[in-house]
Amino acid sequence: MIIHITEPYKKAQVKKILHPLVSKWFFSKFKDFSLPQLYGVMEIHSRKNVLISAPTGATKTLTGFLSILNELVDSAEKGILEDKIYAVYISPLKALNQDIGINLLKPLEEMEELAGKKLGIRIGVRTGDTTPYQKSKMTKNPPHILITTPESLAIVLSTQKFVLAFDKVQWMIIDEIHALAENKRGVHLNLSVERLRKLSPGMCMVGLSATVAPLEDIAEYLVGYKDEESNPCGIINVQFIKEMDLQVMSPVDNLIETGYSLKHKAMYNLMHKLIQQHKTTLVFTNTRSATERVVHTMKEKFSDSYYNSNIAAHHGSLSKETRHKTEQDLRDGKLKTVVCSTSLELGIDIGAVDLVLCLGSPKSVARFLQRAGRAGHQLHGKVKARIIVMDRDDLVECSLLLKSAIEKKIDRVHIPTGALDVLAQQLYGIAIAEGPVNIQEVYKMVKQSYCFRNLDYKQFMEVIHYLAGTYVALEDRHVYAKIWYDEEQQLIGKKGKLARVLYMTNIGTIPEESYVKVKIKDQIVGEISEPFLERLKPGDVFVLGGNAYQFRFARGMTAQVSSASHKKPTVPSWISEMLPLSFDLATSIGKFRRLMDEKLSTGYKKKEITEFINNYLYVDKKAADGIYHYFNEQFLFSEIPADNRIVVEHYQMENRYYTVFHTLFGRRVNDCLSRSVALVLGKKEKRDVAVGITDNGFYISCDKRINPMKAFAMLSADNLLTVLHQAIDKSEVFGRRFRHCATRSLMILRNYKGRRKRVGRAQIGSKILMSAVKRISKDFPILQEARREVLEDLMDYQNTVKIIDKINNNQIEVKEVFNQMPSPFSLNLVMAGYADIIKIEERDEFLKRMHQMIQAKISLDAGKLIHA
Repeated sequence: MIIHITEPYKKAQVKKILHPLVSKWFFSKFKDFSLPQLYGVMEIHSRKNVLISAPTGATKTLTGFLSILNELVDSAEKGILEDKIYAVYISPLKALNQDIGINLLKPLEEMEELAGKKLGIRIGVRTGDTTPYQKSKMTKNPPHILITTPESLAIVLSTQKFVLAFDKVQWMIIDEIHALAENKRGVHLNLSVERLRKLSPGMCMVGLSATVAPLEDIAEYLVGYKDEESNPCGIINVQFIKEMDLQVMSPVDNLIETGYSLKHKAMYNLMHKLIQQHKTTLVFTNTRSATERVVHTMKEKFSDSYYNSNIAAHHGSLSKETRHKTEQDLRDGKLKTVVCSTSLELGIDIGAVDLVLCLGSPKSVARFLQRAGRAGHQLHGKVKARIIVMDRDDLVECSLLLKSAIEKKIDRVHIPTGALDVLAQQLYGIAIAEGPVNIQEVYKMVKQSYCFRNLDYKQFMEVIHYLAGTYVALEDRHVYAKIWYDEEQQLIGKKGKLARVLYMTNIGTIPEESYVKVKIKDQIVGEISEPFLERLKPGDVFVLGGNAYQFRFARGMTAQVSSASHKKPTVPSWISEMLPLSFDLATSIGKFRRLMDEKLSTGYKKKEITEFINNYLYVDKKAADGIYHYFNEQFLFSEIPADNRIVVEHYQMENRYYTVFHTLFGRRVNDCLSRSVALVLGKKEKRDVAVGITDNGFYISCDKRINPMKAFAMLSADNLLTVLHQAIDKSEVFGRRFRHCATRSLMILRNYKGRRKRVGRAQIGSKILMSAVKRISKDFPILQEARREVLEDLMDYQNTVKIIDKINNNQIEVKEVFNQMPSPFSLNLVMAGYADIIKIEERDEFLKRMHQMIQAKISLDAGKLIHA
């Protein structure tokens, strides 16, 4: 049962429950309770489950801990503090855990100073970095507040001694819950919570989240599915309590006609001006390579203002020490500017930031608000953020993103469900820690978690059979039974002396990635990342070291290619790093396109339309003018695609035939659509086709005339899943994801008797293992999971089905057009693949030339000039 808490408690009510020592400390630090504290402290004090959604710096963490610290201080003063864990705090980041540990110890030390004595309240941080000595110390004297990660929680739940300290835990806090719920770490945690709840049935659940939607789903993820009456969850949404100053900015007046060098000079000048106007600025790019490029250019271009001691890069490829130094320097006020990719989106304490700059679209409203929230981190600070756009598609996308942010329309988070590889790992842990245990009881407990609420008993038993070694043929591939299963008594338990060690050293859900060697026969030409290889299919052309290569196949950690100097690239080098556009934001852009089409079709004048754009999107006159010209050109040249209309555009260019599908549903949906069309087309035409995808659509190209429309028309909600299974079955993405799933389910062991298996060897082994598994059953649970992960987590099968359904029910019109050249809306889509082989200056010149040709054609057709 979900309850929206809409009224805060009164200050007197909250103050009344505080121990005098806690109250004295609190009001020596703060003038008053914050709004989240007035809503949440009493709920947590009363042991009520609660989800608190509030911006960064709005005192969420102190809200979560104030009641707990109050209780511990009260118990310590009364001499009834026990040697056990009272509260468990979970966050996705080790760095955040260290911050929290420090931020809790300081108040306790200050309270001890006020009391004039030691309180004896222990705080313990347990992560992968915790030493054996520290772990041993914790086992003897368990902390009253345990700060840990999802993986370490699963480990301690399967230890023989430390698990005893979890008897009757009173609170669990899950911080940054939105960042955990959207991936398999969150699925893993979801089951660990149910295991802990079995040990501590009355445990109060507290979720802390920045911007996220729908809050109801996150609340259900937090508390699980018991009976509704005994497991309610209150939602406290104080997300928009801060004043916001948000803008989309263009560095030049005309994004299409201005040349590359002038545009980029203007962009860096604009960045420099904004940075100099503020004390501290955090700049977000969307890729690691862009992060490094921006830092290098700022130092080179403005050497007097930026040097090593006041500007720094921060991203996942840098060493832990470098990242920690940057974070500390930012906290200490030593840095004026930090440029990062996505690494500083979460709530690590980085001190006061005055301005957030986003270079290009953050691709989702929630992500933008999380980034923006890093500015004005103090409770009453103003959230100040700017998005700088460099092309017309970005201008439209970011303007709609800003509208959604201002109007509090947050895109929905995707929570993976039914992950059978995670289930296998957790069942193994349960058998080790609790066995012999009845499988009906285990199934009931698993079904109480949000992520497995719809788990079929047949699937559950298939995982049990795999773990119990029922499939003897797998022993040839060194996959042995991990548990014993007594069918008659319906019991499972641990098997073998090494079971606990194997489990502890192989636990976790984050896949190990590596670099893949690229070869022409035996000659090495370079390396690509595994996520990039996942995107490739035979025939794809990509650029490496300035040369074009055509992908043939991959074996283990080697990709075989052939030289393709005469061919245009189809896959840009940055594709694996780019964030996908959220489906909800894509839908809102589609709606805006429809409204613009209606106004242009019914003869509204330019002034009326720009006024509409200005009011609808909260943009200035310059941006409204740019958007008007972009849409007017598309309208006069071709057709405007929208949320209720897919435009399929055919044209010929450079002896190749192109069909562009304007499907503005985000890259995850377009991945499903393009693979389906390419598969059906390949079977019908018996011809290899090139495919390119972006968030705005996809294209099919071939050196002969083909008819992708027939293939597209053959797709239905009934056959889409079958077509997609065929499309991914022999793909690189499926092979790699099977390895990840096989590793999570412990079919492949990363560590065995102190030896660590390299990623390359694991990949080779997984190919052989996959063949063996397919011979057993095409529906083997780990194969099922690899398919589900590709189609639901990496791609967006569910929303693709909805789109196909709407097409078949005539809710979305599909309209074909035949052009002599690509339309204005097609230019960026078709150019995406060329970006690596054409110099940026040449690319901009090409776009400018194409734009002029489009204008000339429109003028010729209309017999008059359009507005330049």
